Amino acid sequence: MFTVTNNCPQKIWPATLTGQGDAVLSGFELAPQASKTLNIPSPWSGRFWARFQCSNSDNRFTCLSGDCNLGKVECNGAGATPPASLVEFTLAGADGKDFYDISLVDGFNLPVSVIPDRAGCQATVCPIDINNNGCPDELAVKDPNGGVVGCKSACLALDQPQYCCTGAFDKPGTCPPTNYSRIFKSKCPQAYSYAYDDATSTFTCPTGANYLITFCP
Repeated sequence: MFTVTNNCPQKIWPATLTGQGDAVLSGFELAPQASKTLNIPSPWSGRFWARFQCSNSDNRFTCLSGDCNLGKVECNGAGATPPASLVEFTLAGADGKDFYDISLVDGFNLPVSVIPDRAGCQATVCPIDINNNGCPDELAVKDPNGGVVGCKSACLALDQPQYCCTGAFDKPGTCPPTNYSRIFKSKCPQAYSYAYDDATSTFTCPTGANYLITFCP
């Protein structure tokens, strides 16, 4: 069972994308301090993220941050338009474990945390609003008023192999952290900051735990 909570000062629209397993509710609205519970049977893999600065005009739903570009509240198999902070899960994976992480590989749009309810399972959190705390101008995505609504990864913004871990940089040994990925890592040490950031960013818990996902923890 997953409980998704909005601790942000503004309304958000969380979304899910199923990779394997039964499809679940793929988009919904959460007012500040509101929560929603989703029952997701194992095995399942997929991701959560949240959209904000959304509006409904001419019967088309759009968001300035995290939009899935279907014009609807439910994303129905479409993923987030980066940058978006992703919460990734594999339930009932190898050795009877759940695997989970927070990924900023494609950038950041909201702080988020994941807390399992089982003793001995570690929480993971990206607590800092990187949009307004250290996002370089060349990575910033802004709304029409100039407010930052997302911080792109260097790969997304600059599209160069050394930032994307492609071409000659396609192995852990040839794609070390960059100055850009270190910005994300310094703000959110438990989150994936680039493609080969597994060691400090993937967490496991015996299958059967419940998870609390909080945006703006």
